[in-house]
Amino acid sequence: MAKTERLGPYTLSWKEGVFPLGGDALALGAFSTVKPGWRVCDLGAGSGALLLLLARRTEGLTLTGVDIDPLSAQTARENLEVNGLAGEIICGDLRAVPLPAGGFDLAVSNPPYFPLGSGTSGGPARSEECCSLEELCAAAGRLVKNGGRFALCHRPERLTDVLCTLRGHGLEPKRLKLVSHGPGHPPSLLLVEAVKQGRPGISIEP
Repeated sequence: MAKTERLGPYTLSWKEGVFPLGGDALALGAFSTVKPGWRVCDLGAGSGALLLLLARRTEGLTLTGVDIDPLSAQTARENLEVNGLAGEIICGDLRAVPLPAGGFDLAVSNPPYFPLGSGTSGGPARSEECCSLEELCAAAGRLVKNGGRFALCHRPERLTDVLCTLRGHGLEPKRLKLVSHGPGHPPSLLLVEAVKQGRPGISIEP
């Protein structure tokens, strides 16, 4: 049975077997910089939630999503269609997706958090079984134009990995935000936005 969530003017639905909507995607959708007319690509699109979250913030976006799972890719297509949004959802491996280099103003991703061999895994959707952080940043670095942005969410304990890997692929971290469940709680989520070929210097947001 499909589950449904209202996202502003849009409706998101997903079936069992598709990664569900969570607070991490909601936070990333609100955090990412997006402007009218931008070309946006979601790497690991799942149900298409991030595309809807960005589309509700501004107009005229060109929406593209990539997911290796056929059911997820089809779900994302259906969610765009039912909400009257044009876009392209590609079922394939984001490490070798046939999209133009430098073709996007913004790439976003809510990726698997746990590296192989870490002792923590929730299956392919949560562990780097199909795509490592290194491979994800390499793909984003190829797809966004110079001056374009890549925004992602991750685990706070992997902050060093995330920042070093971004910079290693020409993506300079420019904005960082740590999210907790409330006062007195340690951060549970890391949000980072990098600019391709950007100048060094990062803003730490409250």
